[in-house]
Amino acid sequence: MTSKALDIEFDKAVERINAHTEPFPADMLLRLYAYYKKATNNYERPSSRKPIINAFKTNALFQIKDVSEDEAKRIYIDLVNNYFLYRK
Repeated sequence: MTSKALDIEFDKAVERINAHTEPFPADMLLRLYAYYKKATNNYERPSSRKPIINAFKTNALFQIKDVSEDEAKRIYIDLVNNYFLYRK
């Protein structure tokens, strides 16, 4: 997949997530958060008012520290596709 095609698929996946109105499981949210941040090269600190949530987000980011930007996009796309394919 070309870089441009990957970016288009990633943007579509992000739109699907943003358009979804039902709550996501917490573990899914953390995975989406981490891969999105990595894919977009956004290294701002987590900004929740609850320290425990910031700790979970920081841990999620730490777990994928060796993933490249393009690989993060691919994984994010796969997470989204699998979620909508297998959710109940």
